Amino acid sequence: MTEASNSTKERGKQGEDRACEYLIKEGYKIIERNWRTKGGEIDIIAMKNEVLVFVEVKTFPNATSDMLSSVLGIQKQKRIVKTAKHFLLKHRQYSNSYIRFDAIVLDMQGLPPAYHIENAFTE
Repeated sequence: MTEASNSTKERGKQGEDRACEYLIKEGYKIIERNWRTKGGEIDIIAMKNEVLVFVEVKTFPNATSDMLSSVLGIQKQKRIVKTAKHFLLKHRQYSNSYIRFDAIVLDMQGLPPAYHIENAFTE
């Protein structure tokens, strides 16, 4: 692994740590982190008030809010939804939960340090 990809990976992990801390402070229970299938990965899976939340975490220190829409392109959304369906098939205890897809954007100029977008997208 190159040094650059290593530092990107480390920044991603630190961002996910911060996002988890934020979610816990907001009353969420973290169920899984970096849940993977062959087809994709979900950064954080959390639960609050019978709502199962699949969270995509993005760290953007040099981005602006107009770049936000490009963060979760349609292909990325489809991959997350497909991966979420795999999670639900394997974890039937959540089958009666409401489902939501959120994003947490970290360190973007002009936004709070952890900017939580509930219902960032739907299936």
